[in-house]
Amino acid sequence: MADSRIKTLDKHGQEITTVGFDRFGFDSEVPLEGLRALYLRPHYVLKSDSQKSLRDDAEEEEHAKFAAGNNALYQSKSIYHPDTNAISYTTLTRFPPVKLLAPTQRKRILVTGGAGFVGSHLVDRLMLLGHDVTVLDNFFTGSKTTVSHWIGHPNFEMVRHDVVEPFMIECDQIYHLACPASPPHYQYNAVKTVKTSFLGTLNMLGLAKRTKARFLITSTSEVYGDPEVHPQNEDYWGHVNPIGPRACYDEGKRVAETLTYGYMRQDNVQVRVARIFNTYGPRMNPFDGRVVSNFIMQALRGEDLTVYGDGKQTRSFQYIHDLIDGLICLMNSDETRPVNIGNGDEFTIGEFAELVREIVEKVQDEDGVKRTRRSEVVYKPIPTDDPQKRRPDTTRAKESLKWQPRWTVRMGLEEMVRYYKAKMAEGSI
Repeated sequence: MADSRIKTLDKHGQEITTVGFDRFGFDSEVPLEGLRALYLRPHYVLKSDSQKSLRDDAEEEEHAKFAAGNNALYQSKSIYHPDTNAISYTTLTRFPPVKLLAPTQRKRILVTGGAGFVGSHLVDRLMLLGHDVTVLDNFFTGSKTTVSHWIGHPNFEMVRHDVVEPFMIECDQIYHLACPASPPHYQYNAVKTVKTSFLGTLNMLGLAKRTKARFLITSTSEVYGDPEVHPQNEDYWGHVNPIGPRACYDEGKRVAETLTYGYMRQDNVQVRVARIFNTYGPRMNPFDGRVVSNFIMQALRGEDLTVYGDGKQTRSFQYIHDLIDGLICLMNSDETRPVNIGNGDEFTIGEFAELVREIVEKVQDEDGVKRTRRSEVVYKPIPTDDPQKRRPDTTRAKESLKWQPRWTVRMGLEEMVRYYKAKMAEGSI
């Protein structure tokens, strides 16, 4: 029988089999297939008496077209009862294999916001690499399910905690990711967003100072506001409305950067600042109001794709694995200046909507899904202070970190479509 698995090709047509790099004295390379097994296969299996799991094998095959090998050995098999819409959770019978590191090589790593979209992928990578990982999250936008496959592992600890309050722990590295990142979430409680950015960063920098840990903060391309310079490099100071509806996030991150460099200059804390541009991938909240998740969910449901404005505004999108590669490289490098981490491939929002529709239709055709209608692209008024252009100048990352994006937007989108499709089949979204 012919191999129906999908090969993942990078921007140069080379197959991607591993993610990460052995660079700056820190080996972050892991097999892609093992990483995918943590998020791409369905975890709910129909086994209720009223509906025997006739579809198990077919669903495994359909949703795991990117995966291979014996990774199913390490999957939880929670039981879904469709007649009562109930779920019976099971724990993993066996944890995925992690590297066995000598105590001198194993780092104690704290990840704030580790149950969120970006944080959970970072946690997966650090765990597979064999390090001791502590996740701090208040679950405002994060979810326990994103890292539940590690709960109980000797190297893993999960703590429900709000970074607005001080936290004490011994650690070697701090990845400070805690902050809602999508407009509906950070505008829901603007004061809380500012407090998280300021007080949360203050507390984590205080912890880094006390423990002599290296500190990395995930800042954002939003510090550039609606930019007057295109593409945006790290020396551009930005064009931000300090009293607009997005200011709680934009200015919150700007003051967080100010605090970070204050601690570096005043207290010699080792700091790293990553300015993240639009990122997408599995585990992204399907209802967080961001453009990629919106378009994919609308297309999968056969709804029209909503574009705000005339669709001429541009964005650049990077896949989650590229971002994690960049964060780990930056953390372990000697670069103390802010670094843009993003993909320079620029799309108008209108073009991107068409691309998402095309890829969803391709996946549906491959899986034999019949559509009742074709989704159309519809246009609505643009939100306040929505930036018109957004594309990173990643020269510093290329020169200083030897990092650049490997994943094509098309390849990443297809994986994300299959992830959402699997979740919809499970009934979890």
